Amino acid sequence: MSPPRRTTLKDLARELGVSTATISNAFNRPDQLSPALRERILGEAKRLGYRGPDAKARSLRTGRSRIIAVVLAESLTYSINDPVASELLSGIAEVLDAHGHTLLLLSGRQHVSQVPGSASIADGFIAYGLMPPSLMVSADLPAQRPLVAIDFSPAGYPTVHIDNEPASYMIARYALRTPARRPALVSLRLTAEPCNGRITEEHTLLPPESSITRSRLAGFHRALEERGFTPSDAPMWNIEENTFEVCAPVLEEILDLPDDERPDLLLCMSDRIALTALTLAEQRGLRIPEDLRLTGFDGIAEGQYRAPRLTTVRQDSVEKGRIAARMILGLAPSESTLLPTTLIVGDTAP
Repeated sequence: MSPPRRTTLKDLARELGVSTATISNAFNRPDQLSPALRERILGEAKRLGYRGPDAKARSLRTGRSRIIAVVLAESLTYSINDPVASELLSGIAEVLDAHGHTLLLLSGRQHVSQVPGSASIADGFIAYGLMPPSLMVSADLPAQRPLVAIDFSPAGYPTVHIDNEPASYMIARYALRTPARRPALVSLRLTAEPCNGRITEEHTLLPPESSITRSRLAGFHRALEERGFTPSDAPMWNIEENTFEVCAPVLEEILDLPDDERPDLLLCMSDRIALTALTLAEQRGLRIPEDLRLTGFDGIAEGQYRAPRLTTVRQDSVEKGRIAARMILGLAPSESTLLPTTLIVGDTAP
């Protein structure tokens, strides 16, 4: 006995009395239909066992897969759990969903042999974060495919950034309104060599086009110099990954310095770093902000829900994702975009 014939797009269109283009729009371009009509089509498709247009066939026929690949600098697990990255992905997904595109997540830490085959037919790529030097963005992505970069600046591609240098200057300048005797900086992946600890003269700083942390460092230094500090007056520590487990050893080293050496102001390049410092300082009985003042960067919800509230810079990561997605879909000009930030004054540096 032969298996039952599979329901086709034409079968479904005939059953509903609509065109095949309308059926295709229900699956691929939902913004082209009324919600009621789309719901009716999808309901009937489910009843008849029709799963939607064949992606491979559509790609061969139109030259478009309606797949947008997002290449993340970190592992997928880290990126999904990180508040800033997850907000950015939410913004990207919102736009792709509204225009019938599929989101494919890739990690820049994957070996090329591990990358799903569907990446080769993606219509475009959004690359986010500080990319490893061997990343396929520079060598292995199809050259004819559009690419938008977020938080790093590969030559020849449009970028989406926030105003990192002015934002860091703004928060450091505000924090320094209260005089500091021993300011210090805690950066996020600022060095070319792996460094989870104090930065010395033996370390090489990443070039500005590779890391937004260079822009943040420039903003901190500008504010410090206005208050009479030289770069050598404000020691720097580097953190390799924006997680509590990786941050903690570095911050413990700082907080366990003798009283006359321990910083009284920490300018941190992420909220996760600042919140880790806050937790560890409280465990040591340090008073915030009397003994130690802290600033973060990102404006994640966790920093505003706990007490004391974190003084930080708020960036709109959701909007960054939306803008990049609109660019890659051709809904907005492919030109580099700079978004503003907002200073949030909390209790850690009032």
